[in-house]
Amino acid sequence: MRIAAGIRSTKRAQRFSLIAAIGIGAMAFTGCSAINQQSTAMEVTVTDGVQLDMGQLELRNVLIVSEAAGDPGRVIGTFYNHADSQMVLTISGAQGSQTEITVQPGVPLVLNSKSDQAILSTMAQPPGSIESIELRQSGAGSETATLNVPVLDGSLAEYKKLVPTPAASVPATMEATPEATLEATATATATP
Repeated sequence: MRIAAGIRSTKRAQRFSLIAAIGIGAMAFTGCSAINQQSTAMEVTVTDGVQLDMGQLELRNVLIVSEAAGDPGRVIGTFYNHADSQMVLTISGAQGSQTEITVQPGVPLVLNSKSDQAILSTMAQPPGSIESIELRQSGAGSETATLNVPVLDGSLAEYKKLVPTPAASVPATMEATPEATLEATATATATP
């Protein structure tokens, strides 16, 4: 009988040791979250662009796509108007470049295609840099802000078709004189 009693007390001691080890382990793992922020509780914006709230206007994932400094840049992103009437957002960039977008109430405006005309004529910074733009909201309220947005180029497939092309310019050596216009017209009509 003494042997059986010894076995029971040994099993109890093992169980107690196991329970104690589990308790200590649990305290060690939960102690980390007492002094460190849990990564699952952190809110992170997973986009290439930046965000800003301007009163009742939300700007999300805003960035600029451009080929190089001095070239035009396309503003892309999502804009949401919480007001009851439309808002006009004026975006001003380097060297007086400016574009304007109208955001209707309650409908997200997504700028992300070739047909969007939110293009700044000149970029101060090259791709891979941060461009500072001035924002002025009018309509349902009036707010101003400065936003530092990333400038990306077409090296990523999703931005390749969004790179604006520089506007064609007339060479400075060609002057529009009546004689030159008449000569160009005569040449064009004489050639079969």
